[in-house]
Amino acid sequence: MAESGGIFLRAKHRTFSGLDEDAERHWTGPFCFIQAADPQFGLMKAWRDGDCDGGGDEWAEEVELTKQAVDAVNQLRPRPRFMVLCGDLVHAMPDTPFREGQERDLKAALEGTDPSIPLVFVSGNHDLGNTPTPSTVEQYCSAWGDDYFSFWVGGVLCLVLNSQLYYDASACPQLKEAQETWLEEQLSKATSSTETKPKHILVFQHIPLYLKSPDEEDNYFNLQRGVRLNLLDKFKKAGVGGDANESWRIQSFPDVRVPPLLAAGPLTRASHLGSRDPATGPSIPVPCPLGLQPVRQTGRAGGDKRSSLVRQAGACFDDSSIQWGQKCV
Repeated sequence: MAESGGIFLRAKHRTFSGLDEDAERHWTGPFCFIQAADPQFGLMKAWRDGDCDGGGDEWAEEVELTKQAVDAVNQLRPRPRFMVLCGDLVHAMPDTPFREGQERDLKAALEGTDPSIPLVFVSGNHDLGNTPTPSTVEQYCSAWGDDYFSFWVGGVLCLVLNSQLYYDASACPQLKEAQETWLEEQLSKATSSTETKPKHILVFQHIPLYLKSPDEEDNYFNLQRGVRLNLLDKFKKAGVGGDANESWRIQSFPDVRVPPLLAAGPLTRASHLGSRDPATGPSIPVPCPLGLQPVRQTGRAGGDKRSSLVRQAGACFDDSSIQWGQKCV
């Protein structure tokens, strides 16, 4: 456990305290982990009020739902090796009202997580701003740890990316360049003939590369086509991909958006890594804190730009029901 900053600042110096390469490089058998997304304290009332840009002055509902999710995760056996939150931790943008209170209350709710389950944080657009700056990135890192880093779990290499730098780095091009250099180094090292290769490589990010196809048109929810194809090319050249008829050995876990009117609270799912490819392997469902079942629905919620894949809060999913996620507003 990290001594400085406790459970919220374990991602430092582009690695993660307690899940480092020396201790976790070798495959030790199947394990499960939790992916959650968008606790986004303050969004539910802002949505109801029709003021998603400036609202968000209440978040008691999000507090309660997050606590329920934490309780459900704590009941899992075997224990998950870690829980990752894939961005939009709070609704208030940097340097706006309610930001400090939302972050404080989210941390208080997450402190109930069993100490044996490390919390991994991924930055989203509400955490950094739609156009991040060096200042907003530094604010995030001071509160939640590095915006991009790697860690190892039982022989699996995990890469956390700052997808906002791929979306719009016009105000901080040097930060984008630094992340790209770092990613190249990570992929090169992972596939080096002199290194023990990871059993799997996982990528966690807020904005997905694509929703259905790498060649799809640009839209609000994906990374621009040129950016996504460049990243996919990096993965393939690094030797972590298969041919056109095989599943990618690199598995991406982006944010999956859950509209608050139709699905309140954070999305939580469990994934299980065994000897098979993580994209096709089994998974362990999370006990549903609200006792709800998955709901699949097309269309947009409330006329706003929201996900076409809608799932109720607290629902349980296996990997067969997971599709590419969508970034939030």
